[in-house]
Order: sequence, then C-alpha cells, then structure tokens
Amino acid sequence: MNYNWNWSIFFQPSPEGGGTYLDLLLSGLWWTIAASLASFALAFVIGSVVGVARTTPWVAVRVLGASFVEIFRNVPLLVQMFLWFFVFPELLPKAAGTWVKQLQYAPFYTTVLCLAFYAGARIAEQVRAGIQSMAAGQSSAGFALGLTRIQVYRFVLLPQAYRRIIPPLTSEFLNNVKNTSVGLTIGLLELTARARSIQEYSFQVFEAFTAATVLYIAINAIVVVVAHRLEVRLNPSRRTSQPRSAAHV
Repeated sequence: MNYNWNWSIFFQPSPEGGGTYLDLLLSGLWWTIAASLASFALAFVIGSVVGVARTTPWVAVRVLGASFVEIFRNVPLLVQMFLWFFVFPELLPKAAGTWVKQLQYAPFYTTVLCLAFYAGARIAEQVRAGIQSMAAGQSSAGFALGLTRIQVYRFVLLPQAYRRIIPPLTSEFLNNVKNTSVGLTIGLLELTARARSIQEYSFQVFEAFTAATVLYIAINAIVVVVAHRLEVRLNPSRRTSQPRSAAHV
C-alpha cells in the first residue's frame, strides 16, 4: 500500500467554506479547550461540595454523596452523554424540553454538563481523600478556636486538601480534555470531530489525525507545566534540592 503524504492539505480551502483545513482544525481546538475549561470548572465545584458531604458527621448527607459518586463514576461516559442529550429533555415539561432541544449550542452545553458531573464524581473522591488524609487534630483545633463547621472546612481543611490533591486534579483535567472527544457523538465539532471531517473531505487520514494528536499533546504539556509550577508555588517544601546538593559537592 502506497500512501501519498500531503501536509499542504491544511492550507487548502475547506469545503465548508470560511477558511482552510487548518482553520477547521483550529476551530475544533477552540471548542475542545472551551468545553474542557468550562466542564472542569463546574466539576471542581460539584466535586468539592460532594467531597465535603462525604466527610460530614451526618449519615444522610454522606449517603447522598456516596450515591452521587457511585452513579456518575460507574456509568460509562458515552451512556451518560446520550442520556443528557436525548433523554433529559424528554423528562422536562414540554415547553422546557423544546427550548433545550432548540438551543443553538446544545451539543456544547450538553457536553459541558455531562463531563462536569462525570469528572465531579471523581474529583469528589479526591477531595474526600485529601480531607481525610489530615490529622483529626486539624478539625479539633478549628472548633477550639470557635470556628463553625463551615468555617473549619473553608479556612482549615479545604485549603490544605486542595494543595495535597493537585497531582490527581491535574490527571483528572488531562482526562477531561480527552473526554471532550466523546462530544462528537452528539454533534460537538471539537478537535477529534474536525480531524474526522478533514479525513472525510480530503482522504488524508494520517495527516488529519497526526495534527490532532500533536495538538492534544501540546495541550497536555502546557497543563502539566502549569500544574507543576502551581504545586511548587503552593508547596515550597516540594522544590527539589538537587541543584543545591550538587553545588555543595
């Protein structure tokens, strides 16, 4: 099999109009980044609330939190995406369901919502683990100072827990970036969907998906660098002492 490589395909006009194949790919990159950031921001809020709920002394609250985690963490992402997009509007009152179906960017909103709940369930476990990894004396000291339970979480437990879970949060965000590709199944024209479009229009399958792969790697590399610098900034004790040791030698 002889394959004719043609990297100049990205500078040729796109059949969809409005630019080249490269413009098509970059528009997919934009939707991937937008969906990733929006869904993770929402997932962080959901995960924080549910993670805190799982560490409270109230049994009913802990059960609700655990139920949320088990449902959204164990149901396959693709199934959840279809449920949010096809089933959820049918459960709403007719007028509301029709409005949801007719939203201009319905695939984007659905993808953000689905990824937020899916990632939120996983972040909740990370937040719970971060809180429970601290000594019980942290809470006791807060209560001894006259803080309420909410204030203990806000000023004592959560700031320390967040610093401890930066590495797993980074991995979760990277997974979230990749999971946006599931949005193509409901019509979101993100990076993978655009790569498929280029392949279908031009039949240059290797060029299209190689370019998409490079862009995914670039996003992940940027996230890893930013997360590492954030971790070092918030945890000075984790800074490597190797250069100093080498200097003494």
